[in-house]
Amino acid sequence: MAANPVVLILGAGPRIGAAVAEKFASSGYKVALVSRSGSATKSGEGFLSLKADFTKPDSIPALFDAVKTEFHAAPSVVIYNAAALTPPPDKDSVFSVSAESVASDLNVNTISPYVAAQQAVIGWETLPKETKKTFIYTGNITNVSILPMPMMLDLGIGKSASSFWLGLADVLYSAKGFRFFYADERHGDGKFKGMALDGAAHAEFFAQLADHEGTVPSHATFVKGKGYVQFK
Repeated sequence: MAANPVVLILGAGPRIGAAVAEKFASSGYKVALVSRSGSATKSGEGFLSLKADFTKPDSIPALFDAVKTEFHAAPSVVIYNAAALTPPPDKDSVFSVSAESVASDLNVNTISPYVAAQQAVIGWETLPKETKKTFIYTGNITNVSILPMPMMLDLGIGKSASSFWLGLADVLYSAKGFRFFYADERHGDGKFKGMALDGAAHAEFFAQLADHEGTVPSHATFVKGKGYVQFK
């Protein structure tokens, strides 16, 4: 058994990914960071940097193998923070986005995280029963609200689909102590946060989710400084 738990962050960007990595490292986790460039936000002992193309779901299992090889344990926490959208060539026409672009972005937003969840569960079965196991997906409001902007097409399709399978998985696996969260940061009034997402707020909330604190549902809406807040 590993001396420290392991977190795998898929989509380790400079804002949310970096803040989450810092938070979990400070809590004693070994951290594996995966990005398109493969450049880590941290380096040194306890950190692993990996490169991946999330448009290719079949590349995901190798990432889990690399983490287990490096840290000698499967990650107990898996965070999927990658996302993709394709702006429509005709900004006023939602159907000007090609089917090929929709499929490619769906791989990033839904299929690759689904494969990651498959791999997470396989790994969790090898960890001690008392270890908390958590899958967190960085979501947004588009799974419950239609934003009338053509450019939101691919993102909304992917987030909505992923919200469903995450919720289903949480219902079916929670009795085993496996939790699946669709984490959705909002403004205090419940409105869409958009590009104003806060990395530190995500880090704090994700750490709470990993500890299975409280009775947070799978659709985990939260507000900076407050944590989980239920919105209608």
